[in-house]
Amino acid sequence: MAAGGFCKLPNGMVVVALNLPSPAADGPGAVRVLVHSANRARALTRLRNLGLRSVYLRGNAAPPTPDEITAVLHHPDGLIWRTAPDNGVVSSPDLVQELWRPIRSLLRRPTAQT
Repeated sequence: MAAGGFCKLPNGMVVVALNLPSPAADGPGAVRVLVHSANRARALTRLRNLGLRSVYLRGNAAPPTPDEITAVLHHPDGLIWRTAPDNGVVSSPDLVQELWRPIRSLLRRPTAQT
């Protein structure tokens, strides 16, 4: 089961964070996806409409961190991802953090080689 959680913002909007297996066959093992939406149901619907059909949020075990909330609020699409650490939590400040990417780069189909 994917770890995930949400955070309700003062304006009533929510940020949903989910650790999911990568939808790309040659992609990373797991990804952390952040969605900014009006409510939790709409956030999950946005992911399902992109082809991630079996996305569910049960509980609030891994809510988004303040840094993650800032990242998704500053992105124009409000839907970003990066590879997830092995245990879902970065424990050492020495570890280099990967930059957040738009969801298009995760779901992009590889082009045919001629």
